Amino acid sequence: MPSGPFPELEAALPELERCYLDLHRHPELAFAEHRTAEVGARALRAAGCEVTTGVGGTGVVGVLRSGEGPTVLLRADMDGLPLREQTGLDYASTEVADGEVPVAHACGHDMHVTWLLGAARLLAGRRAEWSGTVLFVLQPAEEHGGGARAMLADGVFDRFGTPDVVLGQHVGPMPAGHVFTRPGLTMSASDSVHVRMFGRGGHGSRPETTVDPVVMAAATVMRLQTVVSREVAATESAVVTVGALNAGSKENVIPDEAELQLSIRSFAEPVRTRVHEAVRRIVRAEAAAAGAPREPEFTEVDSYPATVNDERATEALTARFREVFGEQRVHPAPVVAGSEDFGEFGAASGAPSVFWFVGGVDAERFAAASEAGTVERDVPSNHSPQFAPQLHPTLSAGVETLVAAALHHLD
Repeated sequence: MPSGPFPELEAALPELERCYLDLHRHPELAFAEHRTAEVGARALRAAGCEVTTGVGGTGVVGVLRSGEGPTVLLRADMDGLPLREQTGLDYASTEVADGEVPVAHACGHDMHVTWLLGAARLLAGRRAEWSGTVLFVLQPAEEHGGGARAMLADGVFDRFGTPDVVLGQHVGPMPAGHVFTRPGLTMSASDSVHVRMFGRGGHGSRPETTVDPVVMAAATVMRLQTVVSREVAATESAVVTVGALNAGSKENVIPDEAELQLSIRSFAEPVRTRVHEAVRRIVRAEAAAAGAPREPEFTEVDSYPATVNDERATEALTARFREVFGEQRVHPAPVVAGSEDFGEFGAASGAPSVFWFVGGVDAERFAAASEAGTVERDVPSNHSPQFAPQLHPTLSAGVETLVAAALHHLD
């Protein structure tokens, strides 16, 4: 294993690898990350941090001080996803929640936690080289969309100090060991909306006596496809996805209601507003056209702001990454249609925030797929049941980027 910019990391890698494999085998869903929080708290204490658990539910904050200076917040999210892992790895998750829901770390949050714990260990060992305070934040429920807000509502800044800069990173389907940064708009805003559409149930043989919510919902799904294609300009961008349509329980019974679960992605607030208005207008109009006995109900389930990096801070940190890792390992990141609640910390603190990506795919495999034009098909992305980062050099690269970023602001 090459020594890299932080030679002491080599000695820490075996323990960090064991930690990662353990977390990968035992994922937990949003606001249920009790075991993960315990693992994280124990490692942060071993690194010399003052540790507080139960922040915002299952969140953990470790504080590492070294004299006077700026406060740097490093954040990692902890929760897994409700899906069954299909990677074939010998350390694949077989966990289930509530006795029936499969759980997997298909977004890489187990890697994020391990990165943070490794950074705490290295920064603790380099206290003589920096002055200030580091807040190591293990955040719950990123996939739920409420984890950052829960920690903020629990007074995370009042209790542990307001940061001067907020830093975070995410593993992605890019070449392992490479770093991707972007000033300004980086990730989309996201809103999840559940819609209940009401009909009048009856026997499947007598549809004329009913108002069929299945047909109503199906027509709505098709009509919603026109929101982006006909109401969003070609120079703008949005996504409207109906991820679930639930209705009925038997083939010869027309049910009373149907439920649609929508995911709405956008990059600019005017577009976000326009898309939400269009969705509600179409749902109500389809219900009226079908003769629905009552108005549809809309429930906003979760919401993420757009992730917008501070331009000056991002450019300065990118320059530091190039100094530390070399020009060939640092690249411009594309705008990502995925969403994050990381930006809540920067918005609440008023501090500049920077969020970047670390590749987690075997570099040769990625290069071959890129040359063949088959990346979308052959390289599993986050939230796929086949997604899992390549262990090395992804593990060391993410620790190194966090340490380099923290030292950049603490020097």
